[in-house]
Amino acid sequence: MAEIVTFRDAGLGNSSYLLDLGDGRGLALDASRDPGPYLAAAERRDLRLLWTVETHLHADFVSGSRELAAMGAMVVAPAAAGLQFPARRLGDGEELELGGLSLRALATPGHTPEHLAYLLTDRGRPLGLFSGGSLLVGTVARTDLISPDRTEELARALWRSLRERILTLPDDLPVYPTHGAGSFCSAPTGAEPTTTIGREKATNPLLAAADEDAFVALLLGGLGSYPRYFLRLREINRRGPRVHGATPPPLTPLPPEPVRRLLGRGAELVDARPAAAFASGHVPGALSIPLRGAFATWLGWLVPDDRPLVVVLGPDQDRGELVRQCLKVGYERLAGELAGGMAAWRAAGLPEARIELADVGHHAGGTILDVRQAAEFRAGHLPGARHVELGTLSGADELPAGPLAVMCGHGERAMTGASLLQRAGHHDLTVLVGGPGAWSEATGQPLEAS
Repeated sequence: MAEIVTFRDAGLGNSSYLLDLGDGRGLALDASRDPGPYLAAAERRDLRLLWTVETHLHADFVSGSRELAAMGAMVVAPAAAGLQFPARRLGDGEELELGGLSLRALATPGHTPEHLAYLLTDRGRPLGLFSGGSLLVGTVARTDLISPDRTEELARALWRSLRERILTLPDDLPVYPTHGAGSFCSAPTGAEPTTTIGREKATNPLLAAADEDAFVALLLGGLGSYPRYFLRLREINRRGPRVHGATPPPLTPLPPEPVRRLLGRGAELVDARPAAAFASGHVPGALSIPLRGAFATWLGWLVPDDRPLVVVLGPDQDRGELVRQCLKVGYERLAGELAGGMAAWRAAGLPEARIELADVGHHAGGTILDVRQAAEFRAGHLPGARHVELGTLSGADELPAGPLAVMCGHGERAMTGASLLQRAGHHDLTVLVGGPGAWSEATGQPLEAS
């Protein structure tokens, strides 16, 4: 019996898997770019990773299959993906034999045209379904990441994939999706990483749709925005990303004067320190993206990938983690970090900027700008708040003159938004620490919902 080990990327809202086949061999499925977790898990189990399997061309992260292939694994992928590097290409109904166990490819177009789900069987008996981006927990994956012209076509294909291929499987069959809670590849979804066929039949609102038209209307009506880097990663994964190996490349320390020259030539400066540290002093024009699980998402959404990237970090922050997050969304042009951080910048006599912080329950005035996602704003917001999603916040055009108080759910996204506004020319800025719930609790006033 195979053991299935789950690796959860909470920042991207994705899961990947390692199959311990029970005989010293292992298989990775939808692996992220950093091979370290899979190699460590294989070593603990004394496994050789012989296969790395892809369900589809991923738009939200750079695949780790080429990294694992460089270490001896065979890449297995949908034939229709058209990979431009060596791989075993599977079509509908074909199987990867694993010595008693096998993975059967099920063509399940919808989330992407080439999508395969994989049915794990033991001598023909179903053990589990790796559903990729087809059936998820409480929802299905979105179908609008290929082209606006194909969104409805793929939604209808997904309806047929579910009805004809997925929901015909046994009700007690475990389902292991790739996309989950927090993933912009899915419609809104629950927090649990796995499910069963029967549970989804009973509880998934999209599967309760009366017919194909109702399913399409419900699915497309629930789609929100997504990071713009999604539009380029599919092709990177098709061509095959650069191989870095088990250890991410180090950040080059850059003294203040070379950093200043790089910025003058168009480099991007991202300050990954916590929001409070950024507020107390930062390089003018720096973009605040605190290093946390969601760092890669906001980097990919807001920062062009075609210019050198310089970062500012605090002394105790994990440089390797920052590099791994950059690489997993395709940021290769890492020029380095400001050596000595803001202390060195100040010591060099160079200018710095600041942004005020205030507790959300004691906001003194000005226009409140909520930069959360649309669904979050609709669920509850401060009365009279203006709303612009962080991913579309480009500057001053759509905002009133005068003081602005920027808020989100805690403060990190708000600081990112304030840094964008500051570089666009807004100077009377405050970031509110805390979210709508904290405001309601502090003031005793109800939130508005729409």
